[in-house]
Amino acid sequence: MSDAAAADFLAGMAASSRARCARARQLRSEAQLRDFVARLPPPPPLRLSAQGFDLIAELKLRSPAVGALRAAGTEDVPGRVTAYAEAGAAAVSVLTEPARFDGSMLHLEQAARALSLRQVPAMRKDFLVEPYQVLEARAAGAGGVLVILRMLPRPALEALVDESLEQGLFVLLEAFDAADVALAVELLAARRARVPREALLVGVNCRDLVTLQVVPGRLEAMAGTLPADVPRVAESGVASAEDAARVAAAGYDLALVGSALMAGGEPGALAAAMIHAGRAARVGRPAGGASP
Repeated sequence: MSDAAAADFLAGMAASSRARCARARQLRSEAQLRDFVARLPPPPPLRLSAQGFDLIAELKLRSPAVGALRAAGTEDVPGRVTAYAEAGAAAVSVLTEPARFDGSMLHLEQAARALSLRQVPAMRKDFLVEPYQVLEARAAGAGGVLVILRMLPRPALEALVDESLEQGLFVLLEAFDAADVALAVELLAARRARVPREALLVGVNCRDLVTLQVVPGRLEAMAGTLPADVPRVAESGVASAEDAARVAAAGYDLALVGSALMAGGEPGALAAAMIHAGRAARVGRPAGGASP
């Protein structure tokens, strides 16, 4: 993978995100947004199973790697996320990036509203660059956010993480390589003692940022580099119950699955099968334990 090309992709997504954030600020100031979220009830917390493996199911209408997964404007967002929750998903990731993923804040609001009935948190998945966007997620009802470690300088990452924790949101720190993981460990060291275990997660995204294709073996290769006392998330590359078992056996505590669930005809059944297979693979292994 070309580091320069990957940096260009993330720089482009960050620029687009900043432009969206600037437009949002014109409609509602940060002070107004903070006043609004201060009056909201707490979001549903992330609860992980004692059985050692959980699923973050994803609502994603388009994948840049494969194209449209669902026609924009036709998807039953509440129905889909409810099916995920009923299957046992610990959280639901909702894409809000519009240009490459056909996402929107409306999808997040709809998902969070439906999931609140079952006390399952929604997670905003986007290319976040400013704390304002964390407040947007909180205002929409989210219980968590994704933060991409490779995309921003450390002070900006710290601002995103600290705002999220202050708002009671869990944070999934997304890594692509060992350098990202080392940065995650540094960010975690200063914060995890004062928040619940489920408030901070570290994930490995096994997609190549240039080709957007899954890199075989990356999840297994990086599993042993992740801190064992923090929930570890396998991102991308999990398309079947067998894949869920594979990453669980490698030491991951959760899998984030989007395309496979969106493309299939019975997302609830597939989600349930993944959870069952992952937990079966963890029998005899402590949650968060190091990979063999």
